[in-house]
Amino acid sequence: MEREKFGSRIGFILISAGCAIGLGNVWRFPYIVGQYGGAAFILIYLFFLVIFGLPIMTMEFSVGRASRRSIADSFRVLEPKGTKWHAFGWIGMAGNYLLMMFYTTVTGWMFAYFFKMIRGDFSGLEPEAVSAQFGELTANPWVMVGFMLLATLLGFGICSLGLKKGVERVTKIMMLALLAIIMLLAVRAVTLPGAAEGLKYYLVPDFGRMVENGLGDALFAALGQAFFTLSIGMGSMAIFGSYIDKDRRLFGESVSIAALDTFVAFIAGLIIIPSCFAYHLDPGGGPGLIFQTLPNIFNSMPLGRLWGALFFLFMIFAAMSTVVAVFENILSFGMDLKGWSRKKACLINLAAVAVLSLPCALGFNVLSGFAPLGAGSVVLDLEDFIISNNILPLGSVVYVLFCCLRKKGWGWENFLEEANTGRGLKFSGKLHFYCQYILPAIILAVWLQGYISKFFIK
Repeated sequence: MEREKFGSRIGFILISAGCAIGLGNVWRFPYIVGQYGGAAFILIYLFFLVIFGLPIMTMEFSVGRASRRSIADSFRVLEPKGTKWHAFGWIGMAGNYLLMMFYTTVTGWMFAYFFKMIRGDFSGLEPEAVSAQFGELTANPWVMVGFMLLATLLGFGICSLGLKKGVERVTKIMMLALLAIIMLLAVRAVTLPGAAEGLKYYLVPDFGRMVENGLGDALFAALGQAFFTLSIGMGSMAIFGSYIDKDRRLFGESVSIAALDTFVAFIAGLIIIPSCFAYHLDPGGGPGLIFQTLPNIFNSMPLGRLWGALFFLFMIFAAMSTVVAVFENILSFGMDLKGWSRKKACLINLAAVAVLSLPCALGFNVLSGFAPLGAGSVVLDLEDFIISNNILPLGSVVYVLFCCLRKKGWGWENFLEEANTGRGLKFSGKLHFYCQYILPAIILAVWLQGYISKFFIK
């Protein structure tokens, strides 16, 4: 069966960027930029993105395009005889399922709050009552499961239409709508009375604030954001590499995708930070910022229901672009390994993901007594920890070594030939030593730091 392909380059870029653009961009990036010195932090982040994230993304795309397979089969196609790189395919596949086991629930929250905004559920409520709405949502197992199923059904429904007619066409519409909405929201936010102080906090370089909050912490925060924002390490990007032609060099495509991902995160900060300052609210990080702080801002804003609904529609597009991208990867496992049709793969995985997502959706209510990572933790925290702190960083090491090792891996020359086929920015062959030795060391440092922060620094 002939491999499906994207209909256009812009489709490939928007879908890959959609996979990278996730909810963490929106609530984490603005907060850490403000905390660690505004534009001073952004410069460090961009530096790490270039030297760290872009090479790994290029390698993942190269493995996908050279093999014309998903992570389920790509290593087996390219590995030297007698080696066992293909064993990582099973871990990568598990990682994609695990990510969707909690991401579908979080996406469901966006749908819930979009409907709440449209209905006016927050109108006239005091801040404490607005904050309590999130607790009421998560405490109701029927509502949690219902919205999780909505996200799952919609995602697989889009994928069932095919790569070009479903995934590419719908994601292009979502991403273009997302970009239009965030620009509109950003203009509204920066023109609010009192927003100037928020802009200053967010954009003016403040190295004193960076040092005050810990220079080492700032560096690791920038490094971690550059690494995790691109969704690299478990084949989420490799699948899209397998669907593209060889007319463009892959480093240039990686730059375009990373630039779009960073742009959305940056504009999200222009929405959130000035709005918080304008209404004298704490621009704290985490889910609380989105579900407990921002509804109060929209409550106080003229035409707040409209702006609030637009904001959560933007969040739905950001979340669903990731859901559709990862679902497409999941579907490719059965199609590559078992030869399933797209429809069959959709039906089987719809049932599988719906069932696998239940522990997370029920972890806030029926299973709330289960605290896998200590008091106050829930199932979502465990699933996120396995993905973010383990599979993504260690999977990236696998991709890097596979592309760098000349005899025991795919090999540096093979990687360069694939990455540099076509037009566009060239990946330098002089980076071999850096990629083989320094890059894995940095990744492992980030991985160890994640454990130290999680379990030893309180």
